[in-house]
Amino acid sequence: MLYYRHISKDNISIGEKAMADKRVIIIGNGPAGISAALYTSRAGIPTTIIGKDLGSLNKAEKIENYYGLTEPVSGKELALIGINQAKRVGAEYIEAQTVGLSFDGENFGVQTSEGEYFAKCVIIATGSQRSAPKIKGLTGFEGKGVSYCATCDGFFYRKKDVAVLGFTEYALHEADELSHIASSVTVITNGETETTAFPDHYKVIRTKIASFEGDEKLETVRFTDGTEIKCDGVFVAYGVAGSVDFARKLGAETENNKIVVNDEMSSSIPGLFAAGDCTGGMMQVAKAVYEGARAGTSAVKFIRSK
Repeated sequence: MLYYRHISKDNISIGEKAMADKRVIIIGNGPAGISAALYTSRAGIPTTIIGKDLGSLNKAEKIENYYGLTEPVSGKELALIGINQAKRVGAEYIEAQTVGLSFDGENFGVQTSEGEYFAKCVIIATGSQRSAPKIKGLTGFEGKGVSYCATCDGFFYRKKDVAVLGFTEYALHEADELSHIASSVTVITNGETETTAFPDHYKVIRTKIASFEGDEKLETVRFTDGTEIKCDGVFVAYGVAGSVDFARKLGAETENNKIVVNDEMSSSIPGLFAAGDCTGGMMQVAKAVYEGARAGTSAVKFIRSK
C-alpha cells in the first residue's frame, strides 16, 4: 500500500522516504492517467492512481472513433474498463480529490481529501483546466489582486485581508494555506453551497458576486444584494483544482492555460510529467492514450535512473 500521512513532512522516516523513491503517483483516472499506469505498473514500478470522478469522459454518450471498438460505448463504460484494467496489472487506485501538490527537492507530496501521499515521480493527467466563473472585473484584475495560487502568491499578501473564491475542498485547502500568512481570510462562494465544512474561523459569504472593483488594483468585492467587502486580494479556487493549478504551484512552465512539456511529456521540473488535455492540442481519447503511454515510459526511465 502507498504510504501517506496527516503529519509534518519533517517526520517522514528513512524507510518511508525509500518507499516514496520507488513510486509514481498519477493524478487523474481518465485515458491519459490510466494509460500511463498500465506502462508503469507492467514495468514493476509501484503505481498509485488518485481520482475522484471520471471527468469529461463521463459525459460522453457514445464513443466510436477509437481503435478496437466493435460497437460504440459510453464514456463511462470505457473509463471503468480502463480503471479495472489498471487494477488488474497491479496499480493501486485511491478515490480522493486532489487539492494540492508540493515538492521538497526529493519527493513530491500530493495533498488529497483523504490525506497526503508521497512519490518520487508524479504524472498530472487531470484534463484541461476548469474555467473561472464569469464575474465582472475578475480577469481584469489578474496579477493585480486576483491570483490562482496561494502557494505562489500568498507571500505578497502578508498581514493583509484576502478572500478565497470557491466552495469545495480545493477552496478550503487554499484558505488554510493563506491563514498562516494573511491577517484575515474570507470565503466567498458566489451563491454556491459549500461541499465541504469550513472551520468557524473563516467567515463565509454565500451571496452571488456582482463585480470586482478597484482603481489600479483590486480593492472591493461587490455582491448582488448591494453589500461589499474590502480586500487586498482574491484567490480563485473555484470547483476542483485543475492540472495547470498543480503545475503553477510548483513553478512549472505553463502557457495559455496548458502545461508545457517536451517530447517525453516532462515538464520543466524533473520528475513531474503531464499528459492528456492539459498539454493542449487535440482533445481526443486517442491523443490522451498516446501521451499517457509516453509519460508512463518516461516516468519508468526517470525512476530507474535514480
